Amino acid sequence: MSIPAPIATGTFLYLILGATLLGFVFASRLTGRLSKDNAEIANVVVIISTIATWLFWLCAWMHQWHPLIKPIYEE
Repeated sequence: MSIPAPIATGTFLYLILGATLLGFVFASRLTGRLSKDNAEIANVVVIISTIATWLFWLCAWMHQWHPLIKPIYEE
C-alpha cells in the first residue's frame, strides 16, 4: 500500500514551509534582530507550529477522503 499523492505533496510543502521559516529565524539571528535566547524560542515555536498545522491539515484531508458518516440522499 503506497502513500496517496496528495498526502506526499502536502507533506513536502509543509517541510518546505518549516524550512523556510527556520531560515528566516536563522537570518534574523545572524542580522542581530533576535538574541540567542529569542532565536531558540522561535526555533521551537516554528517547529511545533509547523507540525501542528501539518497534523491538522492531514486530519482534515483524511476525514474528507474516508468520511465516517456517509450522507443519505433523498430523491
